[in-house]
This record gives sequence, structure tokens and C-alpha cells, in this order.
Amino acid sequence: MVRKAGITAAVFLAAAAGMGAVLFLLWKGGFFLPRWITWESGTFFTENQSAQEQFEIRLEKKSVCILRENTCLWTSPAGIKVQSAVSGDIDGDGEEELILLCWKIGRYGRHRPFWVEKDERKWSQHIFVYEYGADGVTSKWMSSYIGPDVVRLSLDASIPTRSRLWLTQPDGRSSRWVWDSWGFSREETDVSFAVFGDNLIHEPIYRYGLQNGGSFDFLFDDVRNILDRNEVCILNQETPLTDEPARYGDYPRFGTPIQVGEAIADAGFRVVTCATNHALDRGTEGIQTTKHFFEGRDIVCLGIQTDEETEEKPYEVISANGIRFALFNYTYGTNGIRIPEENPYMVHLLKDEEKIRESIAKAKEETDFVIVFVHWGTEYAKKPDELQQKWTQIFLESRVDVTVGTHPHVLQPYTFLEGEGGHRMLVYYSLGNFMSAQNETSCIKGGVAEFIVSRTPTGCKVTACALRPLMITRQEDGRYTTHCPLPQFGIPLGE
Repeated sequence: MVRKAGITAAVFLAAAAGMGAVLFLLWKGGFFLPRWITWESGTFFTENQSAQEQFEIRLEKKSVCILRENTCLWTSPAGIKVQSAVSGDIDGDGEEELILLCWKIGRYGRHRPFWVEKDERKWSQHIFVYEYGADGVTSKWMSSYIGPDVVRLSLDASIPTRSRLWLTQPDGRSSRWVWDSWGFSREETDVSFAVFGDNLIHEPIYRYGLQNGGSFDFLFDDVRNILDRNEVCILNQETPLTDEPARYGDYPRFGTPIQVGEAIADAGFRVVTCATNHALDRGTEGIQTTKHFFEGRDIVCLGIQTDEETEEKPYEVISANGIRFALFNYTYGTNGIRIPEENPYMVHLLKDEEKIRESIAKAKEETDFVIVFVHWGTEYAKKPDELQQKWTQIFLESRVDVTVGTHPHVLQPYTFLEGEGGHRMLVYYSLGNFMSAQNETSCIKGGVAEFIVSRTPTGCKVTACALRPLMITRQEDGRYTTHCPLPQFGIPLGE
């Protein structure tokens, strides 16, 4: 019995040792690597300018071979498994480099930080960079652990002087990386927008400001957290500015103290939309004053043109984090006030469909992303009317990316629409009022549109959006404030 038990134990130990050896070989061979990995394969070519030679790069069976005239000059190290490979000029020296997305055991190579006593004994993902040369391939950069998991590596060669890398994670989020002397650094590819509705300055509002030191900073005191966290903040300045007290005015012909413009500038707004039905309430002088004021403070003023601007300028272009935005602004009309014949572009009207389509097409060629701000709809109506629906379809067919509406003084729905070829357009039909002295319950509830535009491997698109509710309140001392009473609500998006 004792001998039999001893044999059984020996057999068990031998089996365990054999199983351990099998598991070790499987682990060493990468059997337990994540199942989400897609192991790419294929062949591509690159030119080495200095050597005036062409190399063939062949990726197969988790390994890379570089060939010249069918002779293999170099293969990827045996200790790594290659998931993906691209070739591009990442350092701007005029020569391409080979970039590998690969896996190896441990986070570090031959050298590691002095505070790390021992490297990990598990597989981790890395980026390796090699330089081509007449004698083969030399190492340029062997990265430490990347951090987030990467399911796809791709090259962005849209900037001729230096290629960028796109790294896409399992959840679909992408980040762009640029070579920075020694290694890669992440580029900011997101631009956050906050768009506010009608800034409708009635007499009780401007009277309070003028009687209390002449400052209108109180208009934005309770929304500064929203202004501070967004890169591009935009306000619909419903009423024209004037620096002549005799020309201040309330409904139906508004004239707004120029100090309101100073508060807008001090709050950090980058863009104002001025094509509204009240744009000509103070005639051409109101247009001149408003446009000159904002432009003099480096604020983009959309939708109106001065007497000096004799040619139509249908859109303005701004840039943020490497993304070029074309911004349009139209109004349905000017309350029957005629636009001067000598300057038909003084206020941009939502009128000539063919011309508007042509202008949008031109902007699509020149920029990365198109936004249309439009003054439209039926006042106090909670749903889009036929005019809004008609022009929404025109903008969708023209491949506008975001449309933001104002004028009804009440909130209307917002959503995504999909057009031909899968193009998606985000539309806010009406943001309601940002500030006004209108007493109707529906008019004191407005909203601010917040959305993020991101550069992705497939182009610039909206990657998140929300509508944050706002409420106008008249304080006991006569001061009007706008604040956010509730958390934001929005449409969750993935890429």
C-alpha cells in the first residue's frame, strides 16, 4: 500500500510538472493574451529617400519582415508579437519610420526607472519605432507600457510635415499622438462648445445695470462655471448695441447699452450671433456700432456686415486644437425693416436657398466642420414649424454638422438626424432665452447647448452633447439673473 501511494504521488507530481510546463509554454507563446486583439497581416512598401531604395514590409503570423529585392534584411525581435504595423514620417525629417504596435513580457526593456526594482512578468502592449537605412533597420524608440488598451493603430498623414498616430481603444474612443523629440505625446483633439440663446435686453434689465454702476457683469455671474469649462462660448446677441443713451430702447425697437457688450467680452465669449429680426432696430448705425465693438475686442461677430464690407462674407472661420470651423448665421427676416440696397449683405437672410447651399459646399471644402446658427421659427411655439423643418432638411442635405436655432424664446427639442451616406447632423431647434424680461413661464426657461467636437480617424464629429437647462429670475432689487437649476441632460454618444 505504501509503495502504491508513493507511485501515485510521483505520477501526480510528474503530471503537475508536465502541466506546469505546458502552461508555461502556452503563456510564453502568448496563448493567454486578450481575446479582443485583432492580429493584422498584410504587405506594404516604403521609399527610403537617403538610400534611394524601396523596402517591402511584410506582416504575418505576428511578426514583421523587411525585404529588399526579395531578401529579408530584418525581422522583428523574437520576444515580441506584432499586432499592427504602419510606416510614416513621424519626426518630420523627410524619412519614413516603421511603427509597430506589439506585445512583450514586462513593461520595460533593458533599462527601467531606478525606482522599479523588478519588471513585471506579464504581457503588456507597446509601441516600437525603427528607422530604415541602407544597412537595414535600427531601433529609434522602444516604449515602456502604453497604458490604455489599443485595438487599432493607424496613421494620420493629413499634416504633410509630420505624421500622427491614432490609437483606438476597445470602447471606440480614439486619441492622436505626435512624436515629441523623444517619445510620443498626446494631442488635444477635442473642442468643447457652449451656445447660449437669446440675449434680449429689455428696459428693466438695462435700467438696473445703468443705475448700479453701469456694469452688466451680473448677466453672467451665475453661468461662469459653464463659460470657464468650455473652449468656444457663443451667445445670440438679439439686440443691437448703441453708445448713445438717447437711442436706448425696448420692444418693438431695441437699443442696448454698449456696456452690455463689455460684459459679454469680459465673460469670455468668443463668438456672438447677430443676424436676428431686431438687427436693424437702430438702423445701419446699430449694425456699425455692434460689429465694430465686437471685432475691436477680438470677438467673432456673425450674421451682419458693415458699410465697409461691400462683398458678401457668408461665414467666418475659427480654429481650435487644430480643427477649422466654418460658422454661418442667418435670420428669417428683420421685422419688415428693409436692408439698404447699397449693402444687401448687411444682414444675412435665410432666403436664397441655392446661394446658401453653394456657400456651405465651399465651406466644407475649406474647413473641417460646419456649424449654422439660425434665427427662425414661430415665437412661443414649443415645436418646430414648417420653415424650420424645411431648412433643417436643406442643412442636412448640405452636410452641415451642427445647427443651432434661436428666436422662439422657448425651448424646443434637439436631436440627431441622419442623411445620405450616414452623415449625422446635431440640431437644436431653439435654445429659448438666455436673458429677457418676458414674464411668461415658458420664456424664463431656456437652455445652453453643450457639445464636443473631436477629430477622429474618420474625420471630425460630435462625440458628446447635452442641453443644460437655464432659468431667468428677477430678484427683489430688480436685478435679473440666469442660473442652472438642474443637472444637465443629454444624448450619450460613442464614436
